[in-house]
Amino acid sequence: MTVELKVAEGWLTVCPLSALVPGRGVAALLPDGSQAAVFVDRAGRPYAIGNQDPFTGAHVLSRGLVGRAQGRPFVASPLLKQRFDLESGRCLDDEEVAVRTYEVRTASAP
Repeated sequence: MTVELKVAEGWLTVCPLSALVPGRGVAALLPDGSQAAVFVDRAGRPYAIGNQDPFTGAHVLSRGLVGRAQGRPFVASPLLKQRFDLESGRCLDDEEVAVRTYEVRTASAP
């Protein structure tokens, strides 16, 4: 199984699902030069959001701490600790801020 992100050009293979560890993220360089932070939860469900922390401009969200708040999965920035919902991209600590989310799927390896 591989993890794929929906980008403008179609589906982009990021990595094997087995390479992802629950609670840890990986950064993926996308064809347009932007970055995505990719995560998997303990049930094997993948998530992908923009890797750039909107509060600092640093590309570090893939190295954040993963958790749950009110049943929603989030990643906390390793810098200032703002939490971003992995499903919607909304900042849980400042409702006026959000990061991009990506449609993500798992697919059988060719």
